[in-house]
Amino acid sequence: MTARVGFFTDTTVCIGCKACEVACKEWNGVPQTELRLTGDSYDNTGDLGANAWRHVAFVEQPGAAGTGSGPGGAPPDFRWLMSSDVCKHCTRAACLDVCPTGSLFRTEFGTVVVQEDICNGCGYCVPACPYGVIGQRQGDGRVWKCTLCYDRLRGGLEPACSKACPTKSIQFGPLDELRERAGARLGEVQAAGLMGAQLYGHDEGDGVGGAGCFFLLLDDPEVYGLPPDPVATTRHLGSMWGAAAAAASALAVAVGAAVLGRRR
Repeated sequence: MTARVGFFTDTTVCIGCKACEVACKEWNGVPQTELRLTGDSYDNTGDLGANAWRHVAFVEQPGAAGTGSGPGGAPPDFRWLMSSDVCKHCTRAACLDVCPTGSLFRTEFGTVVVQEDICNGCGYCVPACPYGVIGQRQGDGRVWKCTLCYDRLRGGLEPACSKACPTKSIQFGPLDELRERAGARLGEVQAAGLMGAQLYGHDEGDGVGGAGCFFLLLDDPEVYGLPPDPVATTRHLGSMWGAAAAAASALAVAVGAAVLGRRR
């Protein structure tokens, strides 16, 4: 059995170079993203979507302690938080549950991939994703997202984004090994005095059963544009179908009884 693989992203060493974004687009043929030049941030892609399978977030925090020094050796009055976001390849993937065509499937590596030739563009998976990862392309209608470079994995190669990362902020490998590595790294960072550091998507008991791509953050998830408590939107799907079936059975019995009563 093939070991489940994924990403551990250590945001403490991300330098915001966007090499991961470029490598992803180059390898997967992802169209150019519409740039959002706001003048107040280097974050010019905004978020994930059909044409942005990798998104490097730039968060400037005024008044926060940073590294380096300001004028006269004084501490700087801001810090940069950077993080390369991607599809989480959830253990409990709501997008899989709602796909009516089987276009979305779980690979032998434990990742979640869209088969574009089967996708009918219904868009059910778009609101189902608790992270807002999946998007539809204009003029196409079909959904697109990170495949964790499924074609490269099948060829024994590392995904393009982690291969291109110069600081090893994006680390690829078997999930069990990555989780151990992440726990050790969190201890190092907290020991260095960064007590706000935390792991995100690491807990297998969370609302999505643990993410296949998880992060070491220096602040709360909301700061990075991530939901603080993501939950699979289809978590009650089984019970809902059971309740619907029970209601349908009760209705059928009631209708039958009414018909028999009229005949009598």
